[in-house]
Amino acid sequence: MKDVYKRFGAVEVLRGVSFALNGGEVLGLVGDNGAGKSTLMKLITGVYSVDSGEIWFDGRLLSSPRQTHTPARARGFGIEMVYQDLALAKQQDVAANIFLGREPVRHLLGILPIVDRRAMEIRAKFILDELGIKVPQLRVPVAWLSGGQQQTIAIARALSFNPKLLILDEPTAALAVKETEHVLEVIRELRNRGIGIVLISHRLPDIFAVTDRILVLRQGKVAADLVTKDTSMAEVVAHIVGAEPLRKGGLA
Repeated sequence: MKDVYKRFGAVEVLRGVSFALNGGEVLGLVGDNGAGKSTLMKLITGVYSVDSGEIWFDGRLLSSPRQTHTPARARGFGIEMVYQDLALAKQQDVAANIFLGREPVRHLLGILPIVDRRAMEIRAKFILDELGIKVPQLRVPVAWLSGGQQQTIAIARALSFNPKLLILDEPTAALAVKETEHVLEVIRELRNRGIGIVLISHRLPDIFAVTDRILVLRQGKVAADLVTKDTSMAEVVAHIVGAEPLRKGGLA
């Protein structure tokens, strides 16, 4: 992302944002409400278009004032996002949610197309097993699962598109400690596969547990781009609120 600006009427939401992300790297995105985090991600996923600046992905121009960007185009590039509300069809079962709208079909009597449940469940089980996700059975309605299991099902659905970049919006916000650790373990596994991950979260312990770098947004600008192991929660919080940051170890 190179010097990106985004305005809504007279309000300048993003002001010259630049950052880079590598494959197999987890970037924590933090900042107060209104800092511009959601707008930033919607520019990457094609919900919004940039007003100025450029977004490049895998060596190709993704978005600029000259290049129209859309969600379908983002998916074509290998970009997926799991939103905080998960957008699951909770009355449907696990396998159906993973392949919602893309169900494999077979033809009855060679003519009538019907959903191929067996093929869908085999593919769903393969994805879940790869991530170490345990569910009672694939035909259980998603509404019956715990919050952590629902979160991992949403991640599994995103992975069914074979993404190169996965954006996670507050994936642990409503989870208990044990469920949170499982979601973080899934994130580590995705990093090991070479997938680039943007983790948006207000929970700094989770950010420090799993990220390689932390990008702090404040009032639409990059306040800091930090290497996680070389910083501290106190320094990150200071950048978020605009105070004089303390260096790791307490030195100003």
